[in-house]
Amino acid sequence: MANHTKHGHECEICKPERSANSVLTGPALGRRDFFKLAGSGVSGYFLSSLIKTEVKAAPVADLHLVGKARNCIFVLLQGAPSHTDTFDLKVGAWTPADFNPTSYNGVMFPQGLMPNLANQLSKLAIVRSMRAPALVHPLQQTWAQIAQSPTSALGKVAPNMGSVVALEFEPQRKPNQKLPVFTSLNTNGDIVGAGYFNGLYSPFDVQPAATGLGSLSNADGQTTFESRYSVLQSIDSRLRSNSPLGSDVTTMGGFYDRGKQMMYDPAIDAAFKFAADEQQRFGSSNFGNSCIVARNLLKGDFGTRYIQINFGGWDNHQDIYDTAAGIYPEATALDKGLANLITDLSAAPGLNGGTLLDETLIVAMGEFGRTVGALTNQDGRDHFFQHFAVFAGGGVSGGKIIGETTADGSTVKDPGWSQGRPARYEDIAATIYSALGINYLTIRRDDPFGRGFEYVPFANDGAWYPILELFPRDIHPRPAMGSRGGGRKIP
Repeated sequence: MANHTKHGHECEICKPERSANSVLTGPALGRRDFFKLAGSGVSGYFLSSLIKTEVKAAPVADLHLVGKARNCIFVLLQGAPSHTDTFDLKVGAWTPADFNPTSYNGVMFPQGLMPNLANQLSKLAIVRSMRAPALVHPLQQTWAQIAQSPTSALGKVAPNMGSVVALEFEPQRKPNQKLPVFTSLNTNGDIVGAGYFNGLYSPFDVQPAATGLGSLSNADGQTTFESRYSVLQSIDSRLRSNSPLGSDVTTMGGFYDRGKQMMYDPAIDAAFKFAADEQQRFGSSNFGNSCIVARNLLKGDFGTRYIQINFGGWDNHQDIYDTAAGIYPEATALDKGLANLITDLSAAPGLNGGTLLDETLIVAMGEFGRTVGALTNQDGRDHFFQHFAVFAGGGVSGGKIIGETTADGSTVKDPGWSQGRPARYEDIAATIYSALGINYLTIRRDDPFGRGFEYVPFANDGAWYPILELFPRDIHPRPAMGSRGGGRKIP
């Protein structure tokens, strides 16, 4: 995962947050529930030897599928943005004047820092009641991608959410769709892969550049390439079926075949390229470039349905308000890239009569937040449990704030949703799967430990739940007592 430093300062490795609602044991998990979960895990382990590999879906009585989205763009803001300087703005003597804090129906937003997103608030839904279980960058960045603790047995082999989507959506692929279901952008290889799943569900990892991929043609020409590839297929054919070298040979053969399908296709070649004026409109940043490519891939309907974009640089331990090296460069890039992505998707026709934004769920969040109130003695903010998640498209009701923090942003005052507690990574995963119409209660019986791989661990026991308040009221349940479950509207 992303490194622990910015401006040469090493991040503090903090202990996990432990409370009555600690995610390490589940939200408000009592002794009886703990032993119930522990017992089910033990029994599952012994029973697995008697059960054939299968996919088991839990009873649908507890299942809430929204199913409004076809695609998902997951933006991981690596380094952890300051929530009280961005999407949960808390104004104080420390707030720079050029943030231009502006009230939208009582909701404060840094209009000067992110003017384009300020104009898109009617399309955004912001969850302000997120809470991280620990404050270690690699641990939490991995947790956010796999929706379970990386330190658990299954956490060590768990696939990325994108790989789960790839496995679920692979049967829907059309013969003319040549790109993998799961594509990742701007990660520099810093991403969770397919885990114990087949390697074909791994992310197709691309670093966007104006010139495109650069590997979709051969220097010796297509005819020569086709001839050589045919010879390679003949040589390899005996090894690809029941190979003594194992399944990796077959998987690698699949990679070769899919790679070849992309070559010499002008439409795919164009999807990874962009002009200088467009690059400038999206902010002339790696993140902006990734947003352009993400838009192109979904508009082209090439087969990609889940896109992860990594965007680091948010680890502002020092000089957070330095205009050259603090929060400003990242906030500007996020503002231009995300706002224009939303604009373009909302202008593009979808496949089902609406817009492409209607069919595409966008989720942006960091691994945790940053300390609140006055700055540290290094003029920065350190790691903090409280944070946020931003949603748009995919059936989400825009112009909504879910959850409320205390005056200083240090803790949750009102969770704002049906479960009456802070939201966690697992709830975000359940929300993504639900929006895509994927059964988040699924338990696969093919993991290497025989324990049963749950898409969202313990969701079957009610530990985690999709944030249905993000969507129109007719699909979500009554809020928990004492919680303003519908969220606050922004005009």
